Amino acid sequence: MELGLVFLLVVTSVSGCGVPSYWPNTSRVVNGEEARLYSWPWQVSLESFYPTCGGTLIAPDWVLTAAHCITFHTYRVVLAEHDMDKEEGPEQSIMVAKMFIHPKWNDNCVSCGNDIALLKLEKSADLNDKAGGPRATRLQQALLPVVDHSVCSQSDWWGSSAKTTMVCAGGDSKSACHGDSGGPLNCKGRDNRWYVEGVTSFVDGRGCNTPKKPTVFTRVASFIPWISETMAQN
Repeated sequence: MELGLVFLLVVTSVSGCGVPSYWPNTSRVVNGEEARLYSWPWQVSLESFYPTCGGTLIAPDWVLTAAHCITFHTYRVVLAEHDMDKEEGPEQSIMVAKMFIHPKWNDNCVSCGNDIALLKLEKSADLNDKAGGPRATRLQQALLPVVDHSVCSQSDWWGSSAKTTMVCAGGDSKSACHGDSGGPLNCKGRDNRWYVEGVTSFVDGRGCNTPKKPTVFTRVASFIPWISETMAQN
């Protein structure tokens, strides 16, 4: 699994960057399993009139998501969301103040890349040991093997749709699906911290679990300059 330079998450004030208080049950999203409660505290639910996408809290007042998720004018993010059918207590709902879509994003061509956006929140999140979900209705997780670009870009795989600014992972038996858009591909580094390697971008139109069509994620490391500049200027 690739573990290159990625954007370090600011996720909890209790355990520190990328270190959840409730460690994930990663013994084993399509064919995933229900995540341990609050084990992905940086995961957020992006909602307009209804839950639409996932996202990642990368600073107390900033969320990273996919550009294709931004289709309405008003959004809120919900942190510490585990079961969307229940009010569990620690959820935080915060309105989005500003939205920054990558300038090279083309909403008519998701496979052209640059499927990344930043959301500035109206106020900072209360960083605690629980402040995370995509639509299942309970937060799901799955171990996804990363597919090397040289394989993913072969003609019988994703071909030219797989860019070097993307990461391919999963497929065939486990993958992300449509409600997972904008959510993170988390990778554990040698320092035992979790990093966000990718932002869920697209799957095969014929289905989420298609052989030789792994889930495609925006490679966060390719956009560090844009992320840093946008956050610094706003």
